[in-house]
Amino acid sequence: MTDSAPRPAGLAAGDAACVVVPIVLAIQQEEPTLVALFESEESALLSFAMGLVKQRWVAEELVQDAFLRLHEVWAQVENPRGWLYRSVRNLALNHLRDHRRETVLEETPDAASGSRPDEELGRMEAIGMVRLLLADMPPEDRDLIRMKYHEDLKYGEISARTGLGVGNVGYKLHHLLKGLADALRHAGIEGSRG
Repeated sequence: MTDSAPRPAGLAAGDAACVVVPIVLAIQQEEPTLVALFESEESALLSFAMGLVKQRWVAEELVQDAFLRLHEVWAQVENPRGWLYRSVRNLALNHLRDHRRETVLEETPDAASGSRPDEELGRMEAIGMVRLLLADMPPEDRDLIRMKYHEDLKYGEISARTGLGVGNVGYKLHHLLKGLADALRHAGIEGSRG
């Protein structure tokens, strides 16, 4: 231990207590606290919430509510930062759903084009989920979907490229799309807009 380390009054440099105090302080600093998490994440969470609800006061309430909810389950949460972002997102979606009439009446560029923030967020989430599901597919199944929907090929053209029969191409595509739809429904995403 160096001479510059703080030492409680009345203890000599060789006392065991002088070694324990810095170790206890180091352990306390390693474990994240709710206060430290609030200080490090509040402004980023506010920006995230603002992007979703477009109103500062609502974003502040959502972030505050998320931290209050985290406080209640702090001991059970393994990834508090991730939990907070997911919680703010869910609270924002609930708010947008519950106040959708107010959102439609506001004069924003999104309202003028007919697209509401909750619909846009749902659409983006659906696209992300489809990309994840496609990435998990075997390459030959992913290629069938790409040829049909990205290259806009007809069943006969896909058949010529893959060597599969035309009927087999239709059968496989039907079941691949049904599987994607079921997986999306299971993930809580339904409809063309998420």
